[in-house]
Amino acid sequence: MKIELVINSTPSGVDIALLNDGELVELHKEHGSTKFAVGDIYLGKVKRLVPNLNAAFVDVGYEKDAFLHYLDLGPQFASFNQYTKRVLHGTQNGPDLADFPSLPDINKKGKVKDVLSGSQQILVQVAKEPISAKGPRLTAEITLPGRYVVLVPFSNKISLSTRIKEEKERERLKRLMLSIKPPNFGVIVRTVAENKKVAELDADLRDLVERWTQLYGNLKTAKPPKRVLGELDKTSTILRDLLNADFSAIHVNDENLSLEIKKYIKTISPDKESIVKFQSIPDIFENFHIHRQIKATFGKQVNLKSGAYLIIEHTEAMHVIDVNSGSRKGMKNQEENALITNLECAKEIARILRLRDMGGIICIDFIDMNEKANQKALFDVLKEAMADDKAKHNVLPPSRFGVIEITRQRVRPVTDITTAEQCPCCSGSGKVQASILFTDEIENTLRYLAEDKGMKTLNIMVNPMVDAYIQKGWLFRKSIVQQWKKKYKLNLTTQSSTTLQLLEFHVYDENGEEVIA
Repeated sequence: MKIELVINSTPSGVDIALLNDGELVELHKEHGSTKFAVGDIYLGKVKRLVPNLNAAFVDVGYEKDAFLHYLDLGPQFASFNQYTKRVLHGTQNGPDLADFPSLPDINKKGKVKDVLSGSQQILVQVAKEPISAKGPRLTAEITLPGRYVVLVPFSNKISLSTRIKEEKERERLKRLMLSIKPPNFGVIVRTVAENKKVAELDADLRDLVERWTQLYGNLKTAKPPKRVLGELDKTSTILRDLLNADFSAIHVNDENLSLEIKKYIKTISPDKESIVKFQSIPDIFENFHIHRQIKATFGKQVNLKSGAYLIIEHTEAMHVIDVNSGSRKGMKNQEENALITNLECAKEIARILRLRDMGGIICIDFIDMNEKANQKALFDVLKEAMADDKAKHNVLPPSRFGVIEITRQRVRPVTDITTAEQCPCCSGSGKVQASILFTDEIENTLRYLAEDKGMKTLNIMVNPMVDAYIQKGWLFRKSIVQQWKKKYKLNLTTQSSTTLQLLEFHVYDENGEEVIA
């Protein structure tokens, strides 16, 4: 299995693609503001209590008040609340909890009005990002996730990932955590901690204690609503959570970003520093055929190589997926054809759910099968295909109508990419620029950059059809690119991109920076 991370830095942000044997399995975008991301910690103010929901709405600075249910306060809420008050009032001397007088756990079946009041200042963490018309979902049970462990203040409990099966290793990790964890802190040991050395686990724990110290410092002078501790940026978070021995390469098209990633990887996994590879390419996604995979996977209809296809519909309440055999042929009978098609589509659906980050309720209408054994085989294959999905999910067996229901954790809005394209020639106006003049426009730009700006090395990015035309000419004419090179004494190269419209081009200098003529 070859796992690669491709990071495409653009003027508007950073796009991150995770490839498994060249196939796109995850896509993340880090654009603009990173506020209200999952894991961010805020000092908020309670705006109103809703006893009927046993919940409160909290102002954390978002346009809509965030939702906090009583069950999300956490057992140690009384201790957290007391700590917050002491820090804000200046009576808490330092972030250390060794001498902090922990209070009893709150009642699991209690009422929100018994522990919260209007205008109360409260320390909360974003559990779900704002989705649609809803504000963020909050938790008051603060945790600080690291690469190998998660730090839980006001809890002395040590929990281990259930995926760590070997009893001897579980005992080792538990004894180790008991010996190195700070007093009055609990620890959750993650799966990747299995068989790791003491030094690596201790360094990770120290980093988390340092983040708790940073939270303390920011909280002392905070006024609600205020973010007192932000989660790591998307790139670092993905590397922290996903980086393992299976990673073969991390490709980056921004030199500064590649150096930052190397520096970060050196702190979490020094032996993996060499897999970071810088490539001076304006659009690195084009090199790995990622744009093509995005176009093929994010539309309403997703076609499979066999001829089968999926229809994916999204509503406010749920996602609905319809499985169709399409032009697939060659099976002996309808039952066998249905089984083979369903099994193929089940694997593709598991990939799409992860890729699009589809959450909530997902209903899948598979092709009807009469035999119980086939229905069980489909259920088993779908569960196995979703085993690598990090999001919490639950798969129900097929109903009598052949529908499988899935619930998948939804913590952020579903990734939505428009795959339908505007008319590349007229942009919807019904009128087009004379295409014969398009090469004149490119040439005028090159003339200006070569003669007026004195630039000698340039790279043009154009649509593949235009690239073929200017490289090879039309009806046995000489290459237009060669003519430009000779005429303006340029070291000129071209690059094609399927993301560009037909009459669109960009020019880059020798450092890969876009030149605005």
